[in-house]
This record gives sequence, structure tokens and C-alpha cells, in this order.
Amino acid sequence: MALSPNINVMIKAAEKAGRSLVRDFGEVEQLQVSRKGPGDFVSAADLRAEEIIFYELSKARSDFGFLMEERGRAGNKDSESIWIVDPLDGTSNFLHGVPHWCISIGLEEKGEIVAGIVHDPIKDETFRAEKGNGAFFRNKRLRVSGRNTMDGAMIACGQPAGTENDLFIQEYAALLAQAPGIRRFGAAALDLAYVAAGRLEGFWERGLKPWDMAAGTIIIREAGGMISDIEGKKTNPVHEGNVLAANAEMYDELKKILNGVKQKKNAA
Repeated sequence: MALSPNINVMIKAAEKAGRSLVRDFGEVEQLQVSRKGPGDFVSAADLRAEEIIFYELSKARSDFGFLMEERGRAGNKDSESIWIVDPLDGTSNFLHGVPHWCISIGLEEKGEIVAGIVHDPIKDETFRAEKGNGAFFRNKRLRVSGRNTMDGAMIACGQPAGTENDLFIQEYAALLAQAPGIRRFGAAALDLAYVAAGRLEGFWERGLKPWDMAAGTIIIREAGGMISDIEGKKTNPVHEGNVLAANAEMYDELKKILNGVKQKKNAA
């Protein structure tokens, strides 16, 4: 299947930035033995990757706007077409030499995510989707899993910082009682891509930013999954700060459990 011009541009930018990050990751692995650690080096690697993506996307689509993790709003700020970019999702993993991190690029048009890619340079895996054209991994069509029981499900999560951590601990306990296969991988964009690929049945996290979710939102939807804010009210969760994603069989049950925890906490 031929790639659309926008998807081609996104993949090219992500692969170029990915090569830079892979080189830097090799250096990070060597820095683990130092007492100071590679923190400053990783921050510089993140910025280099973002600069590459910004340059490549700007060159191809000079009239588009940007929402980026480091730069914030950039490019044509009046445009209704906005690249939403995380140049390094899974920074803590990268920092510690753990090979589980990715680049995420989503395209928002008039408030709707219409295309997205999640690129994992270490594993050479790219997940992509465009509105109405399906979701793909390499040249294979992506579909969410068909598992429909909590005891056989694998659910991923992300742990928020600050005041929402208490709620997360309660949510985790409630789900763990029913779904023993709970994982925290530390890269939200990859978690969402894995739900789309059927590797996970669901994922939830609070305290997220738009660049964590933009690409994954369209990839899951085009793979036949369901995605919303955790309460289930907003079907485009990108700007809501929290997300619940799952296959169609597990979504309602996960939403019920998570919202039951919040209601109980609020009533206490």
C-alpha cells in the first residue's frame, strides 16, 4: 500500500531523528557508570532530535504549525494543520539505558487528529495510521486484540506525579485484583501503539501532554480500538490530560473499574 505524502514526510523525519537518538543512546549506555549520570547529555539528545524533526517537517510543510515538547507552539501559529511532536517519549528509559523509547508525531487538522506515527528506532518498528485508511505496522494491517476477559488481559499504565498519584495507586490495586497482567513500560506513545497492535488489551494514564497521545489516538482508532478520556466523555482525549484506550471488548469494563475508584475516593 502506497504511503500518503503526509505519512511519508512524518516517517522520513522520525527515521532521521531516530538515527541521531540511536547514536546518542550508545553514548548513554557508556555513561551509566558515572556518578553524575547522563542527564545533561540526554537533554541535549532530546533537543537535537526535536530540531531534526522541526527542520524536516518545516521543509516539507512550511505553512503548518507545531506543538512540540521542548519548543511549545512554533511554525505557523495561525494554521489549522498542526504537527504534534514528542521527539523522545520514554526519556527516563533512555536516561537509564533501557531500550524502550520512541518518537511520536501526530497531525491535527481543525482540532481532529488525522494522521500519526510512532517510531521505535531501537527495535526498528514503526506504527502508522491515517484517518479512513487504517492502521499499519510495516506493511501489515493492525487490529486490536480480541481478548475479552480481565484474567487473560495485559493492561499497561503510567504513573502520574503529584496529587493524582494517590488515585493511581487505588486504580492500580482495583485493576490488579481482576487483571494480574498489569505493566508499566514508561513510554505512553508505545503503550498506545501496542494496544493498536494487539500486544496489550488496554492502557490508562493521567497527567499526560498532547504530544504523548496525538499519534496513538489515531493509530488505535484506525485499528478498531476505543480511546477517550478516562471518564469516557471526550472521544478526542489529546488535550484532556488523561487517556483510556482498549479493545472494544475491554473498554467498558476498564472504564467502569477506573471510574468506580474515583467515585469512591471522592465520596470518602
